[in-house]
Amino acid sequence: MFEVLTDSFRVAINKIRFSDDEKSLKSALENLKKALLKADVHHKIVRDLLRQVEIETKAKGIGQVNFLRSLKSNLTAILTTPGKQGFVFASKPPTTVLMVGLQGSGKTTTTVKLANYLKLRQKKVLVVACDLQRLAAVEQLRQLCSANEIDLYSEEGNEPVAIAKNAMKKAKEGLYDVVLVDTAGRLAIDAELMQQLESIKSAVSPDEVFYVADSMTGQDAVRSAVTFHEKVTLSGVILSKYDGDGKGGVALGIAEQTKVPLRFIGVGEKVADLEHFIPDRIVSRLMGEGDLETLAEKTSSIIDEKKAKAMTQKIKKGEFNFNDFLEQMEQMKKLGSMKSLIGMIPGLSSMAGQLKDVDLENSVEMKRIKAMIGSMTKKERETPDLLNNSRKRRIAEGAGLSQQEVNRFLKQFSNAAKMAKKFSGKRGMQDLQNMLSQAKQSRIPR
Repeated sequence: MFEVLTDSFRVAINKIRFSDDEKSLKSALENLKKALLKADVHHKIVRDLLRQVEIETKAKGIGQVNFLRSLKSNLTAILTTPGKQGFVFASKPPTTVLMVGLQGSGKTTTTVKLANYLKLRQKKVLVVACDLQRLAAVEQLRQLCSANEIDLYSEEGNEPVAIAKNAMKKAKEGLYDVVLVDTAGRLAIDAELMQQLESIKSAVSPDEVFYVADSMTGQDAVRSAVTFHEKVTLSGVILSKYDGDGKGGVALGIAEQTKVPLRFIGVGEKVADLEHFIPDRIVSRLMGEGDLETLAEKTSSIIDEKKAKAMTQKIKKGEFNFNDFLEQMEQMKKLGSMKSLIGMIPGLSSMAGQLKDVDLENSVEMKRIKAMIGSMTKKERETPDLLNNSRKRRIAEGAGLSQQEVNRFLKQFSNAAKMAKKFSGKRGMQDLQNMLSQAKQSRIPR
């Protein structure tokens, strides 16, 4: 999602080849200027950033290291807006959040993503359907909440303010930790929209007002955020569709021009694709250095430690079976976009932009694999070694596939199990690191 800026930063840094070479510094700054403007960063932010980087680099000595350090520290400073980070809970539950934004910004989907984010952290969440402006908005919310086992409060034939009040009563009686109120949007900001938002805000006294900004609209997203902040006083911004914005510059614009802290970013279409916005980590990814901290936090919130240890023991003993495979696929689904996960790994982050995202649930290959496993008996799923030719023929017929396709999957499964067993041994991590290092070296241009 940062492809344009990341590639441009790399080119700019590589232009500084010799120490005390002002000509190369000037060339690098000019390259950076073009890249930032192309990435939808406001011209005043670009001017101030480049001036500061130039002053600091000259003061410490022209060179790649000092240029890089100055660029990273100044980008982090721009993105670090005073205020709360992530999700902050009220001293007395429920924590109430008003979700606002223009129609089409991804507000409803983002509301469910945020609810899922909190649910994974063992919080009881109630989503409130107050968007009665857009046709089928309530139905969309109902389907999303149902699919992800999230509680929804909705009413028919009532006004948004009354619905919000009734929802708050239910939340207190039901001992909910968080209430997320999905409000109506418009195609453009108007007096009626703002009046309704102010009325709902007055009725529920929210702890937070989150503005959902569509990253792909560039400077329009910045201008809209500024107007919403003036009208209803925002406490945070969530950037939606950030995975679709290869430019990545809208974050810099919103942070600098609204002075409202960026709290989360949407990095994919899946419900798990919402990440806590931490400035220094985002800058690390902008520079193509990955973000292992966010990756670790994301996996720890999904993966049960006891189950993980038990699975490791099974792999070590060579007992990994088809039931384990399906369970692992379910866990991977919860982690969200594969493209986003790869972008967090140092050395592999530059590959993320070249990948088409992998949909583990709906890919043709995964559907075939599930059909094959579904055609197996309970004993066959638990003991892969039982699968002889006659069993394979039966499985192929049951799944509507050829025996050749079944054989290919079983071979891939066997090879993956062997590799997993190898990496689970004492030298496993060292072998894995060596493999990643070799892969990284093979991509370095000579």
